[in-house]
Formats: sequence, C-alpha cells, structure tokens
Amino acid sequence: MTRQSSRFWISITFGLLLLAGLTACNGPSSTPSRARASGPPPSVPVTVAQATKEDLPVYLSGLGSVQAYYTVSLKSRVDGQLTDVKFREGEHVNKGDLLAVIDPRPYQVQLEQAQATLFKDQASLRDAQLNYQRYKDLLQSSGAMSQQQVDTQKATVDQLQGAVQNDQAIVDNAKLNLSYCHITAPVSGRIGLRLVDPGNMVHATDASPMLVITQLQPITAIFTLPEDQLPIVAQQMRRHPLEVDAYSRDNSTKLASGKLLTIDNQIDQTTGTGKLKAVFSNEDSVLWPNQFVNVRLLLETRKNAIVVPAAAVQRGPQGDFVYVVKSDKTVEPRNVTVALTEGLVSQIASGVSPDDTIVTDGQDKLQNGSHVVPSMRPGTQNAGSPGATNPTAAPENAGATTGTRHSEAANRGQRNRQSPAPGTQNAGTSSE
Repeated sequence: MTRQSSRFWISITFGLLLLAGLTACNGPSSTPSRARASGPPPSVPVTVAQATKEDLPVYLSGLGSVQAYYTVSLKSRVDGQLTDVKFREGEHVNKGDLLAVIDPRPYQVQLEQAQATLFKDQASLRDAQLNYQRYKDLLQSSGAMSQQQVDTQKATVDQLQGAVQNDQAIVDNAKLNLSYCHITAPVSGRIGLRLVDPGNMVHATDASPMLVITQLQPITAIFTLPEDQLPIVAQQMRRHPLEVDAYSRDNSTKLASGKLLTIDNQIDQTTGTGKLKAVFSNEDSVLWPNQFVNVRLLLETRKNAIVVPAAAVQRGPQGDFVYVVKSDKTVEPRNVTVALTEGLVSQIASGVSPDDTIVTDGQDKLQNGSHVVPSMRPGTQNAGSPGATNPTAAPENAGATTGTRHSEAANRGQRNRQSPAPGTQNAGTSSE
C-alpha cells in the first residue's frame, strides 16, 4: 500500500470517530437528563402534629413497696388452753370484735380469792379505825389511854390500809388476767391464716403469734426518690397536699390514687435516695402488703404550657430545634427552648406558638425549604394544618401518663442525634 493510501484511510477513520462523538453529545438521549436536572425536587412525606397550649402535669417516679397501715401480731398475755376461735381465716374484723377465748376458769378462781382477802382486810381496817377513834376520845376526855397506845393504834390502822390497797391491786390484776382470756381485735383489718388451733396450750412467752391482723383500708406504700428531688418535694408539700398514683409492676395499669403522707428523716448513703410514704384508701382492695408498685408523685401542674411531642424536638450544633410546616407546605427549622420533657411531650418555653404545625417523623430527610406531604399524627387535632389527613382526630393529651407513651419514644429515640442543624444541608437529601 502506498503512503497516500494510508493517509486516506487514516483520515476516513478519524472522521467517522468525530462524527460518532458529536452524535452522542447532541442525540435525543441527553434530553431526559436535562429535564431531570431542571425539574422541582420531590415532596417528602412526613408526620406532623400541632403545638397546643394546655396544662402539663409534672411527675416524679419511684419504685415502691406496699405496707399495711397497721400490722398486729396477736399473742396470748396469759397462760392457758385455747378453748374457742371466733374468727374465720381471711375475714375482715372490726376493732373490739371477739377473736378467741382462753379457758377463764383458773383466773376466775384467782379473782374470787383476791376479793375474799380484800373483804377480810377491809373488815379488820374498819375495826382498827373504830378502836383508834375510841382511844383518842379517852385520851382527850379522861386520860384513861396513854399517848403511846393511841399512836400504836394509829400505826395499826395505817398498816391495814396498806393491806387493803394491796388486796385491791391483786383484785384488779386478777380482773385484768380474766379479761386477757377474751382476745379482741385491737384494730380493724383482715385476718391472715390461723397459726394456733383450738385445744392447744398457749403461753405469754410464746414466740409465735396466734394470728396476724393487717389493716388494708387505708394502706400505705413506701417508695424512694433521688436525694436531689427531696427539697422540691418538701417545698411543694408545705404548699398543698401532693397526689400520688400507684401503678402495676409493668407500669401499664393504674391501681390506686392517694396522698403523700411524709418524707423520711434521713437519706440512705449507699443509694443516695430518700424514703417517702404515701397513703391510699384502697377501698377496692387492689393493694396488698409487700406488693411491688411503681409510684408517680404529681409534683405540680404547669398551666397553659405550650406543648409539642417530644419526638419533634431535634438536637443540633446550635441547640434544640423543630421543623415547622408553613402554609405553602415547605418547612423551616426553628430554634426552641425546651423547659421540660414529661413522658412523650415537651414544654416549649420559646420558639413555637400554639397551633404551629410541627414535624414529628421524617426529619432525617428534611432541610430548610423542603416540600413535604404532611399527614396528621394519630390522636392530634387538625386545626387547619396544611395537607393534614385526619381533620376529625381529637387533640392529644400532653398530660397523659408516661406508661401510655413510652413505646413511641423508644421507636424515635435515636432520630434526634441524626437530624441536621437548622439551615444546614442534609447529606442524605436528593437534589434531583
């Protein structure tokens, strides 16, 4: 092949390659890419709720144990045979009810003997008093009696008076022992299992009781709080009585409501906690001694607080913030000051107004100005929020107990550390 032929084919090949490159750059396949780059960003589906103004209760929680208001272990105060039992196991008795009888006959005999001795000494005392009066009259009238005889008779009267007083004490003691043979209920309450059967001998020195009575109405609960919380509790107690609620061990069922009775006078150094005692009427007998309960102490109620779901509050380098949905269905981050978080709600001191629509779920896909498709959070009120899908839902009660809200907080607890700060670009948001 000649040199001119080679140059000709090289020129042809170069021209074809150039034509193919121009076709690839200007062909119809480049049109969709330009369309995608210039089109509006897609809207982000989010869940929203409204900031509300309502009364927010503030609770302190502690683990407690139920104790009987009174616990009485009944023992015999005299020795004898248990002849009769007047109660049934597990029944409720009132103060003063007869519970058991110990054979009273030996103590009845002792009483009669003491009364006989008292009667004899009283007769001797009356005779000595009469003689003493005669001796004094003879001494004063005729001097037939000496002063020594009068003084001796006076001493005899005093001795007999002492004997009569001693006899009276023996009679009273015998009556007391006789009354101890009839065992009555010292308090109203519920009787436990019978520990001694009729026919057995009981003694005042027995270590084991005959029965145990526990007063269940009212009933108390002992619970603990950190020592740092005790001063504010004591301060609130001086203002008004504090309400206390008892919940089941799984913190899902409210068992009873009562009042805070007192605070212990010392702090446990090993745990850094103080003991508190609450009292409950327990009219339906749902609380039992030694039962474990979760106790929630209502410390105060903040009136007209601005409340938002706690899941709406995000943490960023500049502090706490929330995403607020505007009327054009775009969002803006807004710095807020959180005054208190109680359960699944947070009180906002500044940064949010009542009826503002707040994003509660989906914040990790948002940035300033993002378009959203809001759907109302279940259980919240619409009140004209843009794009809300549940206009008839009732407003959420920010004062509900933590036991009804903890599951949702657990699902969203990690999202707060992943959301962007106000005004920053979210690296995970698509620009297409």
